[in-house]
Amino acid sequence: MARNDAGRFQRAYELFRASGGSAPIAALNARLQSEGLEPITERMYTHLRDLHEDGFPVYRPANEHEQWRKALRAPRATRIANGLVDLLRDQNPWWSGKPGPPPRTYRRWLFPEVRDSLLTGLTPAVVLRGPRRVGKTILLRQIIEDLLKEGRRPREILYLPFDELKPLLRLSMPVLTLARWFEQNILGCTFNEAARAGLPALLFLDEVQNLDNWAPQVKSLVDNHSVRVLVTGSSSLRIEQGQDSLAGRITTLELGPLLLREIAGLRGDVEEGPYWARGNVTDLLQKEFWSDLVAFTQARAPIVRESFARFSERGAYPFAHDGEDAPWEKIAAFLQDTVIKRAIQHDLRTGERGRKRDEDLLSEVMKLACRYAGQAPAVTELARQVNVTRHASLGSRRVGHYIEFLDRTLLIRLVKPIEIRLRKRHSPSRICVSCHSIRAAWLGEVVSLDPHVLRQHPESADLAGHLAESTLGYFLSTIPIPEVRWQPEREGHPEVDLVLGVGDRWIPIEVKYKAKIDPFRDAAGLRAFLDRPSLRAPFGLLVTREPLDPPWIDDRILALPLSSILWMR
Repeated sequence: MARNDAGRFQRAYELFRASGGSAPIAALNARLQSEGLEPITERMYTHLRDLHEDGFPVYRPANEHEQWRKALRAPRATRIANGLVDLLRDQNPWWSGKPGPPPRTYRRWLFPEVRDSLLTGLTPAVVLRGPRRVGKTILLRQIIEDLLKEGRRPREILYLPFDELKPLLRLSMPVLTLARWFEQNILGCTFNEAARAGLPALLFLDEVQNLDNWAPQVKSLVDNHSVRVLVTGSSSLRIEQGQDSLAGRITTLELGPLLLREIAGLRGDVEEGPYWARGNVTDLLQKEFWSDLVAFTQARAPIVRESFARFSERGAYPFAHDGEDAPWEKIAAFLQDTVIKRAIQHDLRTGERGRKRDEDLLSEVMKLACRYAGQAPAVTELARQVNVTRHASLGSRRVGHYIEFLDRTLLIRLVKPIEIRLRKRHSPSRICVSCHSIRAAWLGEVVSLDPHVLRQHPESADLAGHLAESTLGYFLSTIPIPEVRWQPEREGHPEVDLVLGVGDRWIPIEVKYKAKIDPFRDAAGLRAFLDRPSLRAPFGLLVTREPLDPPWIDDRILALPLSSILWMR
């Protein structure tokens, strides 16, 4: 900066400070011109405001203060198209002192953990993954809204929605390019300078699975700049592809469809903490944990029943419970278009090295996954059905790969068989769909899980039983740390629907979703599992349609309804 520029800037800052930081640029320039000085530029005025907000009480000439000298030195500009600049300003209205979209008042259960991990976590970057339409972007916007209300400077926050602004995808290295532009044009100093002043910049990168090389860019960003980054993604497949290069730099959190208690909270029925937060996983090995859960939900029986009925009717995606009750046909169409088809057409369509996957085959395999929800079909059988439908001759390996792709969109979970012996047998995985509403929307077949409805339609009981297994399997697979498997029938040992591994111990879980429970026959598989000393099973769980009285079938087996176990978190 030339000497006369530094002189007018120094005088402008003195006047600006004397006004308490409120003088507009026009008033400052009028005063400068009356004193024979050139007016300051918009860029200089931005520096005045930023330096005043940073709390510098006294101006120091540029040759006496290194930080100021760098702030006043014009860096080489990073240029992007004017239209893209306008789009970025529209997505970040707080830069201009304008509010963003009204945030939803209800917060998902993971909100505090995501916020704390972003601001004070051990890693500079947080990855929030989950299926589409579960509320990741809303959670992100709620965090931004909170930070602004708490006094965080608007110019320290950058939001980039890669799922909405297609021009961003056409940039070379868009994360790094836009971060540099933000540094120069909005933040007003480097990321490291802002961090040294105690005000690190926060970058929110939404739906990064649309970027082929997002991970190397984020790695370069956090390795060389003191920033905090929150990344969201709907494709586990593409998120996993970047995790190796980001080892030690990211914390990964997962958000799925609504929990049962969240449905109650979203509808305004109740607002309370979970029975079991993310705490000591060894709690799951205690009998008292599960028996107390039964008592906990029985004490709240009316609201648990009502929430489960709504879950059964409308599923667990947040939009299905917003505002006025939309008819199921609209919910189903929305699920098809914005959740399933978007995952198939966008998150999975492009494979390695830009290769295109077969969209029709993905759709057909998704239909089969829905038909076999809660079951463990052999891949060879799935391939046979695909070939019959498509009049093709596809190999089972390719169909198996496509099932695994769907697992990585988080639309389904593949629960693998338990393998106790070193000599493994290749049993198939149990298919668990993220929500029974996904199955209903994709197949056009509605099956209720509500006990009251099933009493009126007993012909649906068998299919409802499979969906109960699917629902429980997906739910348990979202609990951090424990391992979720299933026990195939083999060597004289009966099948067990699900097995929860905690350390070197296993808890067998059998789902019997029917009107009447036979304590002897329906718990036979659990007893056989419990009688095997090598499995070290402390007790077993029998998941039922409705509560049993008393809940303990014997001293080793506890019966509890599906609604109770879904209220656990």
